Amino acid sequence: MEHNINKHISGRFNEELENVRNHVLSMGGLVEQQLNLALDAVSTSDAEKARKVSENDYKVNAMEVNIDEECTRIIAKRQPAASDLRLVVAIAKTIADLERIGDEAERIAKVALDSFTKDQQHLLVNVENMGRLVSKMLHDVLDSFARMDAQCAFEVHKEDAKVDREYEALTRQIMTYMMEDPRSIPKIMDLVWSVRSLERIGDRCQNIAEYVIYFVNGKDIRHTSQEDIEKTL
Repeated sequence: MEHNINKHISGRFNEELENVRNHVLSMGGLVEQQLNLALDAVSTSDAEKARKVSENDYKVNAMEVNIDEECTRIIAKRQPAASDLRLVVAIAKTIADLERIGDEAERIAKVALDSFTKDQQHLLVNVENMGRLVSKMLHDVLDSFARMDAQCAFEVHKEDAKVDREYEALTRQIMTYMMEDPRSIPKIMDLVWSVRSLERIGDRCQNIAEYVIYFVNGKDIRHTSQEDIEKTL
């Protein structure tokens, strides 16, 4: 069920909290753009796109610093309590995960700087497929944050299990390829790290889903089973 954020924000600093929340969504949009650009760079071996991801990473870092400073000012000036404080905490944690997703996107983009042979292309296709799954996860969790929708966040939270399965299957496939052609190991190791980065992005998206649920329901559901999380919704 969609959550009405205005019920949880006291009127006198509603505008400040809305402002910082909008900045988080802008940062999320940039990070999503970075991830999709990195995946495009890998799928088309486009070094120019890869360099663009690297060049834009400083923007993500700057946004995290600015939003973190806004959160600190709000806590010092307003001394928020209850749900207002939960929102500020959720924002501070969310931007930290978004910054790390930006870092992982930059690592993924570096794969585009390698040249792969025709018989290695199927590995790139599989990396891209996993990437699109993770990209959708990021898009959906940002949507759940925008609407503070705990149910939507829970659906994203469950998706991480699918990403983990893809990660395990793809890692096995890449390892098998390297065993069959040991000369490929130096280059293919970059693919291993990119797949690991995608798995980590899935974890970060799951974290953000937990922050949304924490804000809406006031419950910290980290290290909690899916069944127990569902009971809180």
